[in-house]
Amino acid sequence: MFQRFVVAFAPLILLIMAGYAAAQTLPAPAPPIIGAKSYLAIDSRTGHELASLNADAPLAPASLTKLMTTYVVFKALKDEQIRLEDDVTISEKAWRTEGSRMFIEVGTRVSIRDLLMGMIVQSGNDASVALAEHIAGTESVFAELMNQNAAALGMHSSHFLNATGLPAEGHTTTARDLATLARAMIEEFPDYYAWHSVKEYTYNEIKQSNRNSLLWRDPSVDGLKTGHTDDAGYCLVASAKRDDMRIISVVLGTSSTKARADGSQALINYGFRFFETRLLFRASEEVTTARVWKSANENSRLGVLEDLYITVRRGAYDQLESSLDIPAIIEAPVAIGQPVGQLKVRLGGQELLSAPLRALDDNPAGSLWQRARDSVSLWFE
Repeated sequence: MFQRFVVAFAPLILLIMAGYAAAQTLPAPAPPIIGAKSYLAIDSRTGHELASLNADAPLAPASLTKLMTTYVVFKALKDEQIRLEDDVTISEKAWRTEGSRMFIEVGTRVSIRDLLMGMIVQSGNDASVALAEHIAGTESVFAELMNQNAAALGMHSSHFLNATGLPAEGHTTTARDLATLARAMIEEFPDYYAWHSVKEYTYNEIKQSNRNSLLWRDPSVDGLKTGHTDDAGYCLVASAKRDDMRIISVVLGTSSTKARADGSQALINYGFRFFETRLLFRASEEVTTARVWKSANENSRLGVLEDLYITVRRGAYDQLESSLDIPAIIEAPVAIGQPVGQLKVRLGGQELLSAPLRALDDNPAGSLWQRARDSVSLWFE
């Protein structure tokens, strides 16, 4: 049996009457119409969906594929399988790869750092193939690594057949999966991620500009990648940070470079204008305490092990309601980190968040006397 109670604790301000909360909060207006086949905007920290259209439709990603190629390379760097200073011998296949290029030459040796910049900034297909061959031997084996990493990230609607995004039947992903990938890139590789904001790069005396025009238009935008083929249309995964909030937008299948930039900008502005992300509890901050029977410690602090954030409509934060579901009787042993109850946050009767409350203290079994005493006491509970 659980006991449920509403608690007043910082930083939340709790209102008991859900009807009052609903009456005081106006819904956000509808997202902008941007002329895309599919789009999605999320808060990067919480993953909360801010706006979407056909976000789970499988579509050709064009050069957005290089986000997964980049992710695999970053992971290999992190795992020390390769180094940025390593040289890669350029194969004829990489040299001959069609489409956008960084203009590497067959038989030359190019550093992984240069190839990454050529792929991220210049969208070089030749650089993508060279990196794939260096890491996995062949591009097809590298595609298997891409799919393995996609599955591990929860990108269950994606299937990659090459490292470039050149058209191939069955090579598809979704706006939701690409948002998941962008979020992982930002969280797992913050230092490497910064390369996505580089506006220009010169290799072989050829200077090329980043095709993400939002880097010039909006100073809060710091990534990520553009894409285009006849089949995919004009696509863009973008990310922007203003104050402590970051938004990721994915726009697929627009009709022009201007349409993808304007659409992405509209989604980003919409997210920042009508939503906010707030910290509820810091890691290991006490939310409440609970009686632990038959324990060496009579009480245990309960909280969360990682910082807990929530994304809500602007103006709605002070109208959130929170409750704790905690078992009426908790018996030792209870280890640090063990889930004990549940924290739930609602707005106007709608549940927005549910997170486990965990023990912040170690609660080993008590002495024979403590256990016997509590056993008797529990008869009257």
